[in-house]
Parts: sequence; structure tokens; C-alpha cells
Amino acid sequence: MSATRIHPTAIISRDAEIGSDVEIGAFAIVGEGCAIGDGCVVAPRATLERNVSLGPLVKVGIGTILGGPPQDLKFAGEETTVEIGEGTVIREYATINRGTAHSFKTTVGRHCLLMSYVHIAHDCQIGNNVILSNVVQLAGHVTIEDKAIISGLCAVHQFARIGRHSFIGGCSRVSKDIPPFLKAVGNPVKLYGLNTIGLQRSGMDEATIRELKRAYRLLFRSDLNVTQAIERAQTELEPLPEVKELVAFVEASERGVVI
Repeated sequence: MSATRIHPTAIISRDAEIGSDVEIGAFAIVGEGCAIGDGCVVAPRATLERNVSLGPLVKVGIGTILGGPPQDLKFAGEETTVEIGEGTVIREYATINRGTAHSFKTTVGRHCLLMSYVHIAHDCQIGNNVILSNVVQLAGHVTIEDKAIISGLCAVHQFARIGRHSFIGGCSRVSKDIPPFLKAVGNPVKLYGLNTIGLQRSGMDEATIRELKRAYRLLFRSDLNVTQAIERAQTELEPLPEVKELVAFVEASERGVVI
């Protein structure tokens, strides 16, 4: 088993749990209630402020701050957490706040890439294999599903949902939900069809992609209202799991979906 390497200038809480083969750089801080999994790297001057759990093989970049208190006036000091999944990479100067009493945790899934200056606010739930590019800013309670990609300088409104395998172009202002499998960009943000390249790269078959294109045209590019489009989709489209997922996402949206 490899030895853990902790720089002598690092400050480590007595109750912190440190796994094997962990590297903690100069002037890093690991606060109380933190747990660092095997093989993690915490770069110089990074801070795990409080109640942060890192899965195995997580990398935390220089100057990053994880586990700071939520920027929410309703927060009353509850014991809340930040949880980061296995293999996720967090680059320089990112910030991830702890949860509030709403969910008690902020979570980032496995094998995500969070680029420099990303901010993830309280109670956000980030899925697996998500990419957040430089300076993406997420307000509280945002949900991002697996394999979504958000390009640089995007801002996402609180409680918004970003669907699975979606792609959001740079400098977009996202104030409503982005359905799965689609592309969106702009200020205000608008839909621009299916994320075809992303779906092909993920191994989705052409028949499913064709049916999703039909669903997109029916839901977002027809003269029907949302209720009518959903009814037509449920009777006219092939009942593929991905099609059902897209329709169910639109039907369940509380903020409304981007069109």
C-alpha cells in the first residue's frame, strides 16, 4: 500500500479521515468532519472547509474551496455536507457550498470534470460524467443529470433541471429546464435540436436518434401546446425508453422547459 504524502505546511483537522495513497499539498486545509478517499490529490492552497467527503481518486485543484457554508439567508447552521464521487476532477479556484435543511447535502457524481472557477451552490445535485466548463455558475437546488455538458460562462437559475445527455453552449443564461438529449444556447437560451453528435459518441443507435428527432419536432416545433404535444407523443411515437424519458421530463417540469 502506498504511503500518504502530506506537506508539512498543510493544516489537517484531528477528526479528518485520510485514506491511503493520498497527496495533500502545501498550505492546504482539511477541516473537521472531512473524509478523503484513497488515491485523492488535494492541491496546494485548496480548502476542504467542513463536512466534505471525497470518493476515491478525486483531484482537487489549487485554490479550490469545498464545503463552505451556503450563501442562503435561511441557513441556520445545520450540519450539512458536500459529497464528491469517485474519479471526479475539480480544477483551480472552484467553489462548492454545503447544503441547507432543504436536502442537507450538495452532491457531485462520479467521473465529472469541473473546470476552473466553477461555482456549485447549496443543495445542487450533479450526476455522473458531467462536464462543467470554465466559470459555469449554478444557483441553489440545480439538478444536472448524467453526461450533460455545460459550456463556459453559463449561469443556471435556482431549481432548474438539466436533462441527461444535453449540451448547453457558452455564455447561456438558463432560467428554465433543459430537456434531455437536446442542445441549447443563448441569452435567453433557446433549443437548437437534438444533441446528435453527443448521442452518437455515447453509442446510441440511429433508430433511437431518429425517434428522438421526431419527438423533438412534435414537442417543440409543432403548433401544438404542451398538453396536446405530450398526448400525441404518447400515441404516435415508438415507446422507446429514451422517448419516454424525454416526454416525462417535459411533463414533470415545474419551471417550464426551454423552447
